[in-house]
Amino acid sequence: MADFRVIEVKRSIFADNNADANRLRQELRQQNTYLLNLMSSPGAGKTSVLKRTIAALKDEMRIGVMEADIDSDVDAQAITQAGARAIQIHTGGMCHLDADMTRQGIREFGTDELDLVVLENVGNLVCPAEFDTGSTKNAMILSVSEGDDKPLKYPLMFTVCDVVLINKCDALCVFDEFDKEAVKERIRRLNPKAEILFVSAKTGEGFDSWLAWLRREVSQYQGAVISGTPPLAAGGKSI
Repeated sequence: MADFRVIEVKRSIFADNNADANRLRQELRQQNTYLLNLMSSPGAGKTSVLKRTIAALKDEMRIGVMEADIDSDVDAQAITQAGARAIQIHTGGMCHLDADMTRQGIREFGTDELDLVVLENVGNLVCPAEFDTGSTKNAMILSVSEGDDKPLKYPLMFTVCDVVLINKCDALCVFDEFDKEAVKERIRRLNPKAEILFVSAKTGEGFDSWLAWLRREVSQYQGAVISGTPPLAAGGKSI
């Protein structure tokens, strides 16, 4: 019999992070700040979607964006030019953000005067889905150029998201093998409650539905905070 202990580090890390994420949600709730965790693979169009979203909503709500990358500040510059406050978070090689890293960014950023904060997570479909950032809701972007089989290959990502934006719909004539009905069925099999919206950051197709979802989410969240009714966290759990 081996004379050593086995420590389940991964389970402990996730448990500690989940508890910290719940604390962060409570902190943001006290500030009346809605935090949206936006995820995707590299090149799916997170920054392009955010730029069009900011242009449409910047006169209605105060928006800030936290850009998470392993390196560079090009996305933060693009968001600033679009008219929103931005801060760049360098993860030091980490492929995701956890609740503590998100809190550090929020402390540097300051959210007292913001209605909506978007965390643009590091681009990949694996690690960001595993770590609760403390967000109010989770969103992800899937581009048609990636294929309709991504829910089969990365099921956790689609399971944890409250809304899925299928971007670059203007390119469906090129990527005509992308099956819209198949991808919806695959997502709904994993997550029946997820909103599925087909959009194009280039042309604006589908953005009315996306903007309506955001307006409704922020309005309901702020109304729940004022009334004292606990809003729902990412994944549908009460905060």
